This record gives sequence, structure tokens and C-alpha cells, in this order.
Amino acid sequence: MSHHHHHHQAVDNLINVFARASHDLNAIHFKLEKEFQQIYPENANPMKLIQRIKKLQEDVTVVKDQCLELLSAKQDLIDKAQTTLVGNYNLIQKMNASLGESTNGDALVDFNQIIDEWTMQVRSRTVGETEEPDKEDINKLLFSAIVHNN
Repeated sequence: MSHHHHHHQAVDNLINVFARASHDLNAIHFKLEKEFQQIYPENANPMKLIQRIKKLQEDVTVVKDQCLELLSAKQDLIDKAQTTLVGNYNLIQKMNASLGESTNGDALVDFNQIIDEWTMQVRSRTVGETEEPDKEDINKLLFSAIVHNN
């Protein structure tokens, strides 16, 4: 007796029930679609609106992910620029010292003040922040402030 194409009667009945149910659902879907097309103008069709909402939800998720990537890259750039600028300033100080010149410390103070002011501005735009955020958190704070204000 070969078993591979022999179905039990109950299995055949079940397959028929599912096939009929699938056919009925397709017919209902088609009927609703036709009804909606007659009742609603093209841009107010509930089925189309739901599709557009789902698409927008996916797009928003993608944009959020891209924003987080961008913020991460921006923070990385700020950190590297800060390290480079401070390093260069220290080298200039050493060179000036070896030449017997005095270095004006105002530039570094101004630079640090700009970074601090930027941090404070970001913190003031986020509601309920009490603890001191670290550098990585600043971009997240800025991002959440922008997202919540729009």
C-alpha cells in the first residue's frame, strides 16, 4: 500500500472546508472592495486609508532609525572634533612655550563655553530632566525634544 498520496477521508473533508472558507473570504473581500469604491471617493476609501496608515507607520519607524543613526554619527563627529581641537591647542601651547611665547587661553575657554551652552540649551528644551546627562545622552535629549515639539 502506498502512503504518500493516500489521504484519510477526514483530512479531505477538512481541506475542502478550508478551500471553501478561503474562497468565501476572497469573495467577501472583492465585494467589500467594490462596495467601498462605489460609496467612497478614491482618497476616502477606508481600505486604502488603512494601507496608507500602515505604510506611514513603517516610514516613521525607518525615519526614526535613520535619525538615531544620524545623531550617533553627529555625536561621534563632535567628540572627534573636540578631541582634535583640544589636542591641537595643547600642541600650540607646547610650541609657544618652547619658543618662550605665552599662549592666549581664551580660545579654549570660548570653545568649552560653546559646548557647555549647547548642552544647557538641549537640556532646557527637554522637560523633567534633573540628572546631568552625559555626552551620548545629549543627542537623545535633542532628538526627543524635536520629536515631542512637532
